[in-house]
Amino acid sequence: MLTEESILQTLLQARMRLSAAVWLVVRDTHAAEDIFQNVTLKAMTGRANFSNESSLLSWAFITARREGIDWLRRHRRETVGLEDGVLDLLDREWQSEIPAGTARLDALADCLAAVPESARRLLRLRYFDGHNCEEVAARLGLGLDAVYQRLSRLHRQLRQCVEGKLAAPEETR
Repeated sequence: MLTEESILQTLLQARMRLSAAVWLVVRDTHAAEDIFQNVTLKAMTGRANFSNESSLLSWAFITARREGIDWLRRHRRETVGLEDGVLDLLDREWQSEIPAGTARLDALADCLAAVPESARRLLRLRYFDGHNCEEVAARLGLGLDAVYQRLSRLHRQLRQCVEGKLAAPEETR
């Protein structure tokens, strides 16, 4: 059973990853930080008992994402967010795929670091800055089809890289 001190220490160590996961949902830095703090408070004062760090982190990621989805629903008129159907699908997917620690996020970070800067810029414009593919094409001086093709190749490359890292023996990661 984790102590309050070890719960706090584990969550603080995972702060960037948790906040980033929430930011991907809400696209608001301040809201992501507020949600992280709420999750930390719930973990410290809740009735849940965590037997190890993995169970705590799994709970924290799911709770943070759900709170992010709830925040989006409450602030729908103020932000450009995802439709309810998409949010429900994401929520179901996250519930069915409880993360085993943060290995997948770590693998993705490693894989992203390995792609060229031009590819990271394309991903940043599309997914982090929230531009649609037409806007990305205009900003990069590319045709729309070229953006779609590059994104498709990047998705495939990143998926293969992450799967390869997760399948690799622990000592080679």
